[in-house]
Amino acid sequence: MTQTVKILSAQLNPVVGDVAGNLARARAAHAEAAARGADLIVFPELFLIGYPPEDLVLKPAAVEACQRALDSLAQETRNGPAIIIGLPWRQGALLHNAVALLDEGRLFALRFKHDLPNYSVFDEKRVFERGPMPEIVKWRGIRLGLPICEDIWYVGVPDKLIAQGAEMMISINGSPWRRSVERERETAFARWYDRWNGAKALVFVNQVGGQDELVFDGASFSRDSEGTECQRLPAFEESMDLAVWTLDDSGWHCEGAQRAGLVAGLEADWRALCRGLGDYVSKNGFPGVVLGMSGGIDSAISAAIAVDALGADKVWAVMLPSQYTSEESLEDAKDCAERLGIRYDIIDVEPAIASFGQILAPAFRGSKIDATEENIQSRARGVVLMALSNKFGPMVLSTGNKSEMAVGYATLYGDMNGGYNALKDVYKTEVYELARWRNEIREPVGHGPVGEVITRRIITKAPSAELRPDQTDQDSLPPYDVLDAILYGLIEDEKAPRDLVAAGHDADTVRRIEDLLYRAEYKRRQAPPGVKIGSKNFGRDRRYPMTNRFRAD
Repeated sequence: MTQTVKILSAQLNPVVGDVAGNLARARAAHAEAAARGADLIVFPELFLIGYPPEDLVLKPAAVEACQRALDSLAQETRNGPAIIIGLPWRQGALLHNAVALLDEGRLFALRFKHDLPNYSVFDEKRVFERGPMPEIVKWRGIRLGLPICEDIWYVGVPDKLIAQGAEMMISINGSPWRRSVERERETAFARWYDRWNGAKALVFVNQVGGQDELVFDGASFSRDSEGTECQRLPAFEESMDLAVWTLDDSGWHCEGAQRAGLVAGLEADWRALCRGLGDYVSKNGFPGVVLGMSGGIDSAISAAIAVDALGADKVWAVMLPSQYTSEESLEDAKDCAERLGIRYDIIDVEPAIASFGQILAPAFRGSKIDATEENIQSRARGVVLMALSNKFGPMVLSTGNKSEMAVGYATLYGDMNGGYNALKDVYKTEVYELARWRNEIREPVGHGPVGEVITRRIITKAPSAELRPDQTDQDSLPPYDVLDAILYGLIEDEKAPRDLVAAGHDADTVRRIEDLLYRAEYKRRQAPPGVKIGSKNFGRDRRYPMTNRFRAD
């Protein structure tokens, strides 16, 4: 005897807090599912409020709005496909992360998340209560398990569901992307088939899109009862795909599903950066971005990301020269802007810098010129960019990289100005790698042109803030390959300085970089948000005290 069920995976991009908008998205997707003959449509975790909602779910009105939306959505299933969807749910005094199965015009089943993640970027225990170990759901003759995200990363919940006879797991997810995520998912879910000798199908539906500093890659997939991947939705894109599932004597098998390829390496980094920036700008209602175009690699690659994410018509580059700006920088900035097809203007900030010098001359009398005067130049540029943003509406895009943020090589209220920073989690050496990769692509990765958009001269010249004569970054910092290796060890791996010295790094350099890293914490707390792509970003991952005298021996 065979049984068939058609399941539509809806890998969509909700907006956190937009309950009415997310409900409208769910209704439109449900109508498409009906048109395509689906029996069931599956949405991501907490879809009605968006993930992660953080403390928004502590507001009773927000939870009540989601529950009203669910009641409304249930009516859609009277003459259409069933729905599996996530939302916050208040049960008495307890607030849960819930999955609802809607069918026959009603709430058919409700289950609560059991394993609440509370590490790295997750702090669900702050807002949700742990649900009981979930029971299976018997739906249209199928014994379903409905584990929510973290519930399937460990064996406890699947063990319980399989012991109850679950034959298919349908898991809704808000699983954010990071470089290691595909390997982590593969390792976690392969454990199922080793442990239970197959016989269980898995439908994994993940959110896609940017939410503040997190990016969700989607990459939803399904595996049949033998553990073979039979469906894969594209990464970093909204997508809906129908799979026809058939049960025979050997278990569940799916046919007709999409098999998108994996996105990895620098392409995945780039797509994540574009998705994060693009969604932050669009979801917050900005008409575009404006950025300072210095002729250096950081601003060039930030502009390229913005063009790929938003389109050239939404990116405005402004060169802000002072007396120390080289002719080469002027040429490189203009050339890069022309290659990207973006608006480019030059606003001379030297008069503003001179005015500040006159204003401060009495107070500074008798003191030597130092970094103070350099920072005034950077802050004058920040004032101009913020004025353009205030007057015309585009968000200021900050362009500093992770290496600079780590050691404080950035000016508060100057080049740190901005609403968002695409490079916040990208080390300087990785900036160069991304630039070379972007120049070499032959197929579009967004709205921008293909080919060389960042010239070789921008990539090869010595980085400089151009705040004093003949200045380079290496006047104050070790070479970036050395700096980044030390920073990676201190930040991503939490290594002790002695371990880095044992690996061959100079002891004095390691001690100095560690000190700079700790001292710059107060700056990072005031920096704009940015896309997380690595294992430990500044902000959601790495939370060090600003007042901190600890230094390793």
